[in-house]
Amino acid sequence: MTLQWAAVATFLYAEIGLILIFCLPFIPPQRWQKIFSFNVWGKIATLWNKAFLTIIILLIVLFLDAVREVRKYSSVHTIEKSSTSRPDAYEHTQMKLFRSQRNLYISGFSLFFWLVLRRLVTLITQLAKELSNKGVLKTQAENTSKAAKKFLEENEKLKRILKSRGNNEECVLEAENKKLVEDQEKLKTELRKTSDALSKAQNDVMAMKMQSERLSKEYDQLLKEHSELQDCLGRGNKKRL
Repeated sequence: MTLQWAAVATFLYAEIGLILIFCLPFIPPQRWQKIFSFNVWGKIATLWNKAFLTIIILLIVLFLDAVREVRKYSSVHTIEKSSTSRPDAYEHTQMKLFRSQRNLYISGFSLFFWLVLRRLVTLITQLAKELSNKGVLKTQAENTSKAAKKFLEENEKLKRILKSRGNNEECVLEAENKKLVEDQEKLKTELRKTSDALSKAQNDVMAMKMQSERLSKEYDQLLKEHSELQDCLGRGNKKRL
């Protein structure tokens, strides 16, 4: 294996190791998010994007070269297979075809795992953000639920207070109304008594007036009789003289 293909194979093994590490179930996405949030990643972000594209281009070139080699030695293999005069050349071609196929698999899987690794990092970052947002939303929902429960309890408490005050006010109003009715009845009774007393007083006045008029008539009658008696006595005295 040449140096470049040994480097590609090492790169493939590193990709497989990183993917296995990212897929470990006991490391949560939040931990990877903290690791990806280090300042060093922010500083090399621009270089990382350029390196990512450069590695993709190199792997594509190596993959296309491996495809070319496989097609080349496959056609030679067919030609050499039909010839039985050079058996060493046939084995040599078989060896080169095997190496070309090996290089094809190494470069192809390296390119595939490189894209998968980039996508996996992106998904882990998004999942960590979603989990963080979920935690924040859950906390906000719990706080909102507690606040709503508190408001409902305060509302029920205010309703009970208003209801008790309303009952007390109703009792006070009922007592006042009852007292007013009793006072009204008392006033009616006193007014009836006063009316009866006034009627009785008016009757007494009328009786006294009638009695006064009768006494006045009797007094006038007595005065008249007295005058007549005096006149008779005066005439009798004159006759004796």
